[in-house]
Amino acid sequence: MAQIRGTAGYNLGGQSSFGGPSRGDTMNDPSPLDAIREQTSKIEDFLDTLSDPIKPYLPAIGRFLIVVTFLEDALRIITQWSDQLSYLHDYRHIPYGLTHLFLIVNVLAMTSCSILVITRKYSDYAVGGLIGVVVTQALGYGLIFDLNFFLRNLSVMGGLLMVLSDSWVRKSKAFAGLPQIDEKDRKMYFQLAGRVLLIFLFVGFVFSGTWSIWRVIVALLGFVACVMVVVGFKAKFSAIMLVVILSIFNLLVNNFWTLHEHHPHKDFAKYDFFQILSIVGGLLLLVNSGPGKYSIDEKKKVY
Repeated sequence: MAQIRGTAGYNLGGQSSFGGPSRGDTMNDPSPLDAIREQTSKIEDFLDTLSDPIKPYLPAIGRFLIVVTFLEDALRIITQWSDQLSYLHDYRHIPYGLTHLFLIVNVLAMTSCSILVITRKYSDYAVGGLIGVVVTQALGYGLIFDLNFFLRNLSVMGGLLMVLSDSWVRKSKAFAGLPQIDEKDRKMYFQLAGRVLLIFLFVGFVFSGTWSIWRVIVALLGFVACVMVVVGFKAKFSAIMLVVILSIFNLLVNNFWTLHEHHPHKDFAKYDFFQILSIVGGLLLLVNSGPGKYSIDEKKKVY
């Protein structure tokens, strides 16, 4: 619980000899930042109490959600194998032998690396493999210059960096008696990078689609939460806010299950749905592990 700084409660100052307000009286009024901090701390305490039953499972849920888009993508490639080959050959002009190799490597990499992330085995290599899949797919499918695709995948990579920082947190706990300064610093930098990259999905949301009053409200709330996540001010509270906003948006907008089997936008809606789930998973890891050393929340503890 955050505490309001000042001389309140210590009876310092006394009445001014010139009849003006005493220094103690002026210090009793909290600043707007302190008031926000106090209110958000109360909400955080309430949410902590509410989420106590699922806290032990939060890292596992977060890791599963982060890789669910890769598992869905691997399944989609398998079930639409001939369509994928035709697209790569006819539209991307990739020779047939390379198209088969490209799809096989992607399916194997996404499946094996996702399983490793879920089971917390060789997280460094698994995350590197999945980031490699994101880059190769962007090049292979010709989507690297698609702004919406680019921003979404930056957010997915932010979630993967949160997986790395989470695995390093667990390593440092397992070997708490050994000096690990380099690993600790590396973890902090990756937590910062993960926080920054996670919010790029919302940037893509703001600059795509048609505007309405609800979209403006959601964009403003999301913008405030994104800024709080990036600077690490009440990062857990703002990450929870983004989880709620993105989950509601996902269910209302990317509801692919309501579309006809042969609807032209069904695959796009399904792809967007699972990508947002991955970013929600990264935000859940942020809620679980905290914003890290390079954040306002951690600086407050120092001072």
